[in-house]
Amino acid sequence: MDVVSDAVSAIRIGRPSSNRVSVSGSWCARLAPYDGAGFHVVLEGSCWLLPDGGSPVSLGAGDVVLLPHGTGHVIADAPADAATVKRAVSFDRWLAGDGPRRLPATSGKVAMLCGKYRLDRSRIHPLMAEMPKVVHLPNRVGAHAELRSAVDLLGHELGTQGPGSCLAVPSLLDLLLVYMIRSWTAQGSGTWPTVLGDPVAAAALRALHSDLAAPWTMDRLAAEAGVSRATLARRFTTLVGRPPMAYLTWWRLTFAATLLRDTPDPLATIARRVGYGTPYALSHAFSREFGTTPGQYRAAATG
Repeated sequence: MDVVSDAVSAIRIGRPSSNRVSVSGSWCARLAPYDGAGFHVVLEGSCWLLPDGGSPVSLGAGDVVLLPHGTGHVIADAPADAATVKRAVSFDRWLAGDGPRRLPATSGKVAMLCGKYRLDRSRIHPLMAEMPKVVHLPNRVGAHAELRSAVDLLGHELGTQGPGSCLAVPSLLDLLLVYMIRSWTAQGSGTWPTVLGDPVAAAALRALHSDLAAPWTMDRLAAEAGVSRATLARRFTTLVGRPPMAYLTWWRLTFAATLLRDTPDPLATIARRVGYGTPYALSHAFSREFGTTPGQYRAAATG
């Protein structure tokens, strides 16, 4: 695994959902704050996204926008004043056939993909935590080629509902989320894009995430990164915000929590997978980190 894959896997729960919608005329629909992440892809036409407490964002054909923290927002045919936003039709009613699509076509057609991911924010990775409320990925020639390919495939599957689409669509939605995060990191704005672009910190993170159960030491990790212990400690701590071994401990326990939530594996198996010699050692560290035992955590998560 790598940092982005692990960061997504640790918080993703359930199945993502999406809809392909078309609208024309004067319209305004509201999506309430959501315990997850939302996205919109404009396939045809143009519209506006009005995030709660944020500035309006103009979206054109091919634009992708991710709301990684589930920020409430309005999508509309044009910038709207507060009174218009207040009267916005809820998105669920919109999908049910109420509101915008019944208005006369006084402006051009807009076609969009709209979707949501369910996320567990109790153990969010700092890479995901630092993402802005709105990630706008404009459609530019030569930019985000893999993201464009995923959008095209997803739009086709949602439009045709061909054989196997029930399996294809969730997989494409997962791929779309990875590509949106990857495209954001490529823009280079933020701490974690800098971390992933740093040869020393990135090499150490790749090593830790690819073999979490290994008996890591500073000497071994420094050798993987090709630098001295002092250089690794300084660069990693400055960029990541915690020393390498502290990050390793935190991530081992975070991944253990994910396994407790998502698998029926016994504690001994989970302990081995995350680098603890005994279930007791893992239980002690887990209780210290999360304030509850692994058994209690699993019961609450699965319940």
